[in-house]
Amino acid sequence: MRHALNLAWQVINVDHNNSHRNRSYVLKGAYLFALFVVMSIICIPGLWIVLNSFRPAVEIMAKPPIWTPSFTLDHYRALFGGAGEGGVPVLSYFRNSIIVSVVSTVIAVLIGMSGGYAFARYRFKGKTGYFVGLMLFRAVPGVALSLPLFIVLSRVGMIDTHIGLIFVYVAMNVPFTIWLTDGFFRQIPKELHEAAEIDGCTRWQAFWQVEFPVARSGVASAAIFAFLTSWNEFALASQLTRSVDSKTMPVGLLDFTAEFTINWGGMCALAVLMIIPALVLTFLVQKHLIAGLTFGGVKG
Repeated sequence: MRHALNLAWQVINVDHNNSHRNRSYVLKGAYLFALFVVMSIICIPGLWIVLNSFRPAVEIMAKPPIWTPSFTLDHYRALFGGAGEGGVPVLSYFRNSIIVSVVSTVIAVLIGMSGGYAFARYRFKGKTGYFVGLMLFRAVPGVALSLPLFIVLSRVGMIDTHIGLIFVYVAMNVPFTIWLTDGFFRQIPKELHEAAEIDGCTRWQAFWQVEFPVARSGVASAAIFAFLTSWNEFALASQLTRSVDSKTMPVGLLDFTAEFTINWGGMCALAVLMIIPALVLTFLVQKHLIAGLTFGGVKG
C-alpha cells in the first residue's frame, strides 16, 4: 500500500514538473515574440531610410508605399558629385563631424572621469549642491541655450569654428559623464586603492593601475554616449556653423532642402552614411558597453 502511494505521489510530481516546464516555455516564447514585435516596430524607421536611399524619387513618394524598391545607386553617386555638380561636400562634413565628435568626447570623458571620481571618493563643502547643479544644467534643452551660446561665441569670435562647437559639446557632455562615472566609481571598494597605497603606489598610480582598469567598462559606456550625442546633434550645430569648413553631417542634411522641394533620396543616403560609423563604433565597444551598464547597476 505504501509503495502504491509513493508511486502515485511521484507521478503527481512528474506531472506538476512537466506542466511547470511547459508553462515556462510558453511564457518564454511569448516574451521573445513580444520582444521581436517591439524591435521590429523600432527598426522600421531605420529600415525605411535605408530602402529610400536605394529608391528612385518616384517610388519614394509613391502611395501606397512600395516595400520592394528598384535598386539604384543614383543618390549615392549624387552625394559625391561635388558641390558644383549637384552634390554635397560629404567628405568635408564627415571630417568636421569626426574632429568635433572625437575631440569633444575625449575632453568630456577626461573631465567627467575626474569629476566623477572626485564626487565618488572625496568629501568637500557643497558637494551635493554642485552635483545637483550639474544635473539641472544637463536637464536644460539644447535649443533653449542656442541663443545665449550664439551671442557668447560670436563675441569671442568662435562662431563657425571647430573650437566653438567642441566647447559647446564638452559643456553638454560633462555633466552626464560625471553622473555616469560617479556611479561606476562608487561600486569600486575603497580598500583597493588603500591596499595599493600600502604597497607603495602613489594616489595617482593607484587610480590608473588599480581603479581605472576596474571602471574601464563604465568609462567606455560614458565615452560612447558622449560620442553619439556629439555625432547626432543638430539644433546647436545648425545655429553655430555657417560654412563647409565647420558644418557637421546632421547640418549637411539641410543641403537637400530647397524652397519648394526636398530631395528625400539624397537625404536618406546621407543619413545612411551617418548611421554606419555609429553602428561600427557601437559594435566594436559593445562588450565594454554592456559590461559597463551592468556593472553600474549593481550595488555593492
